[in-house]
Amino acid sequence: MTNTIDRRQAMALGAAALATPALARGARDTFLWGAATAGHQIEGNNVNADIWLLEQVKPTLFAEPSGDACDSLHRWEEDVAIVKALGLNAYRFSVEWSRIEPAEGQFSQAYLDHYARIVASCRASGLAPVVTFNHFTTPRWFAARGGWEADDAPALFARYCDRVARAMAHGISHALTFNEPNLSINGPWSRFQPDAKAKAATQAMIAAAAKASGSNRFSLLNGGDPTPMIPGLLRAHRLGRDAIKAVRGDLPVGMSLAISDDIALDGGDALLATKRRAYYEPFFEAGRDDDFVGVQTYERTYLGPGGPVDAPASTPRRADGKPYEPAAIGGSIRYAHRATAKPILVTENGIDASDDADRARFIPAAIAAVEAARHDGVPVLGYIHWSLLDNFEWLSGYKPRYGLVAVDRASFKRTVKPSARVLGRIAQAGGTR
Repeated sequence: MTNTIDRRQAMALGAAALATPALARGARDTFLWGAATAGHQIEGNNVNADIWLLEQVKPTLFAEPSGDACDSLHRWEEDVAIVKALGLNAYRFSVEWSRIEPAEGQFSQAYLDHYARIVASCRASGLAPVVTFNHFTTPRWFAARGGWEADDAPALFARYCDRVARAMAHGISHALTFNEPNLSINGPWSRFQPDAKAKAATQAMIAAAAKASGSNRFSLLNGGDPTPMIPGLLRAHRLGRDAIKAVRGDLPVGMSLAISDDIALDGGDALLATKRRAYYEPFFEAGRDDDFVGVQTYERTYLGPGGPVDAPASTPRRADGKPYEPAAIGGSIRYAHRATAKPILVTENGIDASDDADRARFIPAAIAAVEAARHDGVPVLGYIHWSLLDNFEWLSGYKPRYGLVAVDRASFKRTVKPSARVLGRIAQAGGTR
């Protein structure tokens, strides 16, 4: 169906592939070593999605449109083969709602079958399919009718979850309803506050999308004021989880949350407590009946009494001056488990690095922090690195480099980076220790 990975790459990685253990359905005692992707960021031409429209309208804040992305809609077999060849045992990917239900109430059996084939291929390759049901994007019709602010939005999401679960839940290893639904309310806790000009530009882009949709609104979680959207989103998670569980009760279900390793400095304890109450705890409560918490960490956040502050001067820095803090993942998973008493699945952790040597150095240090937390009793189910491919990074376009695998923008040729082999060797050894 698609081109396979380059033969030399396959030969070089083949020994690791042969050593990858097969994962039986429902195996709970196998630590997951994986890589992650998201549909809109890798598939290409996701034309019925809300984000696609925002990329096209004028004005837009997107540096460039997603276009063909990594062409993974057609090259997914190659991507699965790379994960297998690296010696990993899990692949996290997302199902695109806008492909499954391109118009309200019209479901595509062809795309349900498409994603079910990816699940089946993972299983046949000995990979645990970790499937995200919503990774930021929603259908254009959903955004144009009010998005998560609409009263019936949770029920619509649950209906979609039911269709997806019926098509493929039997093969899924772990299911995530949402990817970082709390990210939209990060504003007060970020050092980078949008000014009036940036806010006006966002509203102009959303207004252009509404006009293009023939609507008086275009509501999406990561644009505009998220406050009225959060109650519907939390209910959508609960109803979506219940819909998935109704199809397969033993399937582990959770959601991934953006959790930084928050550090209080110089009297910042009260602000830290305020952040946790607003930014994490409503989602922990919505996930009270979940089977695990998905944790996604990319940074430490330092909080003083007046708000977020720069990292201390003693913090190690990368060549570009950004803090180098691979151990942050250890602090965030400890906090998430302490707050919820649930098992933790690291669903994303990684680094934007044009120099792959930085990533190769980052991975063992980050995993060591995860292992230290496990040694101290935190039940961690797995470590899934972001990302498998250099892909479309939303507003920033294709400039960031998070991938274990480079993708040529013209030919879509995949080239495995040395850092991918570092992760593969650690996975095959069962950890860094």
